[in-house]
Amino acid sequence: MSEQPDAQDSHVDRRAQLLPEERTVGSEDPHEQAEVILEESRERTENPDPDASTQSGRRRSEDTA
Repeated sequence: MSEQPDAQDSHVDRRAQLLPEERTVGSEDPHEQAEVILEESRERTENPDPDASTQSGRRRSEDTA
């Protein structure tokens, strides 16, 4: 399920619009920042690490409250 190049560009363009907290600190290159953020997100989605997240890891009954 890969996105079309123009859909990918559109997604990057939307993400390059800085969030309020990002505008506060600024960004030298919002488009590059968006590409990096989206690539890292895609990598985590395609290759999740179950040990790195309490939501995706398996729990034992003694691990609950």
